[in-house]
Amino acid sequence: MGKATRVPYLVTGTNEYGSANLGRGSATVALRLARKLLRDGYMDVRVCTPRGRVLQSDELDELEPQQEIDGMAKGQQRGNREAKKPKKEKTKVIAAAPSRKEAAWQPDFGPAKKR
Repeated sequence: MGKATRVPYLVTGTNEYGSANLGRGSATVALRLARKLLRDGYMDVRVCTPRGRVLQSDELDELEPQQEIDGMAKGQQRGNREAKKPKKEKTKVIAAAPSRKEAAWQPDFGPAKKR
């Protein structure tokens, strides 16, 4: 007995003679097969996605946008998170080095009175 292969999309349909369960590897091929079954008079046509979602015949249009994501490699997919702002650079303070700040001018009130 051969090794079973897992097919991501399962297309099922029922007609007057029985039911058909057909597996397909991509969303576009599964969608094409489901529409063909509907044209051929099958009732209760469904597509089961890899995540376990079952789409009825009136929900097949929801499968189309997914084909763009399926075709891209994981590195090509973009998230919708905003980019972080770069951190502000901090100047390093060395404790052993003297301060480089100039002494600020301070007003002179004259000689202090002695009593």
